[in-house]
Amino acid sequence: MPAAACRLALPVALALTPLIAAAQPAMPVAGAVQQPPAEKPAHAAWTCLLKKYVQPGPDGVNRVDYAAFKDNAEDRTALDTYIASFADMDLSGTDAATFAAWANLYNAVTVRYIVEQYPTGSIRDGHLFGGPWKKIRVTAGGQTVSLDEIEHGILRPRFSNPLVHYAINCAAISCPNLQAKAWQGATLDEDLAAAARAYINDPRSVTATPRGLRVSSIYDWFETDFGGSKQAVIDHLLKYADQGLAEEIRSNPRIRAYEYDWSLNDTKKAETE
Repeated sequence: MPAAACRLALPVALALTPLIAAAQPAMPVAGAVQQPPAEKPAHAAWTCLLKKYVQPGPDGVNRVDYAAFKDNAEDRTALDTYIASFADMDLSGTDAATFAAWANLYNAVTVRYIVEQYPTGSIRDGHLFGGPWKKIRVTAGGQTVSLDEIEHGILRPRFSNPLVHYAINCAAISCPNLQAKAWQGATLDEDLAAAARAYINDPRSVTATPRGLRVSSIYDWFETDFGGSKQAVIDHLLKYADQGLAEEIRSNPRIRAYEYDWSLNDTKKAETE
């Protein structure tokens, strides 16, 4: 898709945002994201960039062409403008469009960080312990927040939905895929369910062995979000597993190991594999 399309999509989105935002009533969420009557904000520019740089691989991993993104000044400007559009937006709701906005912002800021650092082998490069999530900050909803605060202070506690872990991407191979389109409130529930199915039925998430299951460390780090026990995690996996995987899980439903590959989800890495 031409860079100009990504650049021109944004002014239209921003022009619509005040009208759309005004139409959004706050809707309570209790374990599921509620659907609002209209979308807020429009994410056409972000979808344009995602379609251009996210490349689904035959192994089920969506990778990002960070090198091409870094080389395209117009698209980097479009990304900056999209992120800046969140600065004074009303992001206080509990509706699906607000969830989508925070998740899109998280992903956009993460991609920008990697593009700025590129070339790099992992989002954790340069950090002896943990990663950069507390240090990467952005102005949104009239406040300055870190990526860590968006995930753990806003998305997880406000929406109380384990599918949040399939909505945000940490630029790692083992992370649930960065989608090739922006999240939208109108289709959020079905899109999140599809993302959960895609991840859970990939070996990055679950691999059945004769001794039990090797699963993503996501289900260890955030076990409380998935029900608070290993059995609850198993139940969650079975909810989205295809028939073949579900049979393998039921035949030996014990979690034996957790794994996570922090390598960058980079198209250049795929070319050397």
